[in-house]
Order: sequence, then C-alpha cells, then structure tokens
Amino acid sequence: MAVELYLDLFSQPCRSVFMFAKKNNIPFEFKKVSLMDGEHFGDDFGKISMIRKVPALRDGDFCLAESIAIMVYLAEKFQTPDFWYPADLQQRARVNEYLSWQHTAIRMQGSKMFWLRLMIPKIMGMEVPKEKMDAALEDLNNSLNLIEEKFLQDRPFIVGDQMSLADLVAIVEIMQPLGAGLDVFNGRPKLSAWRDRVRTFIGEELFDEAHQNILGAQEGMKQMDPSKLELFKPKILRLFF
Repeated sequence: MAVELYLDLFSQPCRSVFMFAKKNNIPFEFKKVSLMDGEHFGDDFGKISMIRKVPALRDGDFCLAESIAIMVYLAEKFQTPDFWYPADLQQRARVNEYLSWQHTAIRMQGSKMFWLRLMIPKIMGMEVPKEKMDAALEDLNNSLNLIEEKFLQDRPFIVGDQMSLADLVAIVEIMQPLGAGLDVFNGRPKLSAWRDRVRTFIGEELFDEAHQNILGAQEGMKQMDPSKLELFKPKILRLFF
C-alpha cells in the first residue's frame, strides 16, 4: 500500500521529500496541499497534521510531520541505499550536523529573501527598506560561505564522495532565492559545481520538475490574488519583515 505524501512544491522541505521518494522509487500518492490557498488550515488536513505544515505523511493509520523525520522514516521503511543516511557513525554525524544547523540558518535566510524580494513588495504591496534587504542578504551570504567553507570544503558532497540527505536538504533551500530573481550561484564556482553534481545525481528531469514552480514564481505571482495572503499577513511579517 502506497504512503500518502501531502506536499506543495513551492515549499523547500516538500521538494526534498518529493525528490527523495521519486529518486528511490518509493510508491506514494501525491496529495496536493496549496499553501497559498490556506488548505493546510482546513479541517481535512488538520486530521493529518496538528502542526498544519507540509510536508506530512500518512502510512495507514500512522501520520508524521517534518521533512527530515519523514525522509528518515522512508529511508528505513523502504531500505534505501546507505549513502542517504549512512550507518557509519561519523558519516551519519556529519549528516545530522548539517541537518541540525540549517534550520535556523540557510532555511530561514533563503525563505526570508524570497519573501522580501518577491512576495512582500509584489503581492502585499509593501516597500522593503534597503537596510532590511541588505541585512538579509548579508545573513544569506554568510550562510552560503559556511556551506562552501565548512560543510563542503573540497569534497564533492557534504559527507564526502556520495550524496546524502544533507545535500538534498541543502539544495532546496539554496534554490529558493532564485524564485525571487536572486542568483545565489553567481560568483560562487564551488557552489555551482556542487549544484550541478546534485542535479545530475538526482536526475535533471526530476530536479527540474521539483523546482519548476519556484523558478517560475515571478511570472506565476502576476496571476495571484493578493487577498489570499491577508489571513497570513501578520504571521508572514513577524517572520520575515
């Protein structure tokens, strides 16, 4: 019986779960949850996840939230190749180190840049002060520097010669600012080469499918009804403004 994955590919963590499941031929049913339409606050989704965030998983009577927990669950249930979440103590520790760090670093900063450059000014109609944008860009660049200098160094991937969950979680976050027109790979040959290796490993078709919506966000938002965000506006401004 296929697991159900509740996803919106505008969301970075959803993209990582989607690519992980597809790449490993894990049978799943894609359950679309539109964040912009507020479907994660609906009664039906509330029965799947009280956290009311995507991604979410249902496997029979078992429900699970949080992307990393979901991918580890899928890796163990479907016995995916060891390199994703290595059994070796120190290699797994390196994966866990990155996954632990990224939550309050590149995860927040990539999202913030997407909202400050695109959603808040273009959809909400609010001007973003230059000093706020400059500070957000500085924070983002500091995290990108750490990814290059600490987590990648001279290795092909974060853990070494093989892809892992750390790389998968990293790439979706680093791709997010591109949706707002900020090319974070420009002037960063090491990061660009790593991105190309990840895309090749995942498969170009799958990688591009997962990122199609976010890379087309600037055009797609032209068709969006700004009133859809009114319900979430206070929370969005607390988080990103």
